Amino acid sequence: MRSWNAAVFLYLDRRILALFILGFASGLPLLLVYSTLSFWLRQESVSLTEIGWFSLAGTAYGFKFLWAPLVDHIRIPVLAAWLGQRRSWLLCAQVAVTATIVALGATSPGEALTLTAFWAVALAFASATQDIVVDAFRIEMLDDEEQGSGAANFVNGYRVGTLAAGAGALILADVYGWFWAYAAMAALMVLGMAVTLWLPEPLRLEGPEPACEDWRARFQNAVVEPFREFMTREHWIVILVFVAVYKYGDALLGAMANPFYADMGFSGTEIAVITKGWGLAMSLTGAILGGVLVARQGLLMALFVTGIGQLTGNLAFAWLAMAGKSLSALTFAIAVENLTGAMATAAFVAYLSSLCNVQFTATQYALLTSLTAQARTLFAAGGGWLADHLGWTMFFLTTIAAAVPGLVFLVWLMRRAAPGGSHQ
Repeated sequence: MRSWNAAVFLYLDRRILALFILGFASGLPLLLVYSTLSFWLRQESVSLTEIGWFSLAGTAYGFKFLWAPLVDHIRIPVLAAWLGQRRSWLLCAQVAVTATIVALGATSPGEALTLTAFWAVALAFASATQDIVVDAFRIEMLDDEEQGSGAANFVNGYRVGTLAAGAGALILADVYGWFWAYAAMAALMVLGMAVTLWLPEPLRLEGPEPACEDWRARFQNAVVEPFREFMTREHWIVILVFVAVYKYGDALLGAMANPFYADMGFSGTEIAVITKGWGLAMSLTGAILGGVLVARQGLLMALFVTGIGQLTGNLAFAWLAMAGKSLSALTFAIAVENLTGAMATAAFVAYLSSLCNVQFTATQYALLTSLTAQARTLFAAGGGWLADHLGWTMFFLTTIAAAVPGLVFLVWLMRRAAPGGSHQ
């Protein structure tokens, strides 16, 4: 366990600083599929129920483990020889993200909702592939003791990326329209590409490679072995259930936040300044505090403390719904939700990283984050229906109840299991 000073100074490491930009590139596309897109849909008079189900466009995030073995084991011709396994995949994914952002922004949801959904799905697929590579890159680049700080800085970059895709896109859309807002977001992906070309390929602990002609052995090594190895862990079923439900309450709230702002009468600029600008400051602070808490107190205790904190954020939104349109009430609710949510996310990302065997980094981390994404997509898809039938106050109280199972499973793990370790 590190001292408080040592835990803080980890953030000055060159590699950890670089993760900020990769986090930015990962966070940028997410809101363009979720909350920013949902605000655009609401402006086009799409119903809350349809907006809720529209979150299924991000299903790719929940199933990225299906093609993660390709990222671990398939070499891209020419590019792999130049950039290496990880960076070649990352550059291709970033190019795909850029192209699909432009295509999504060129659609008209009010006239062709199906076409908008198609490009949203395509963007989610490209973005999920980028996430697979970035997560493997991050885990392989850092030592065990650096994972908490690396995760925190990655989360901070991620939050800045969501600021650009949230506040930036909303402000640009108010002035120039939605196409140019999305085009500007696509241009920002150049930052991620530059870092991909600048960073060295991380060292990997390779497993034994079967003979080229033995395709069955290759399939075993690439697809079966990562899952088999994970299932040898003690309490692995409980760990997977915990991973799936820990952020459920937060995901349910996040899926309907922007439609809530719209129904409350806040303008796009007000949302951008308060929920994204002020919210970003709280998120950056929260991620750093979460990383320090992990380094000082350990993973499971940090998860418990920050998990309790998340409940206060959901409660603050219930209070905002009762208070009505008030910029001061909005500012307070955003501060609480972003601070506590970022602390929990930093601890959670570090925990997921600790569970990965570096022989199968991309596949195992994709499996774990896919379970988390299920809460954000499949589980949260009915959020619009709940808001329509319960009203906003009861909806946010329901999100608090949805967060309780994750804490129950965490307490069980705290009593019976140690953190996963790096499994190297």
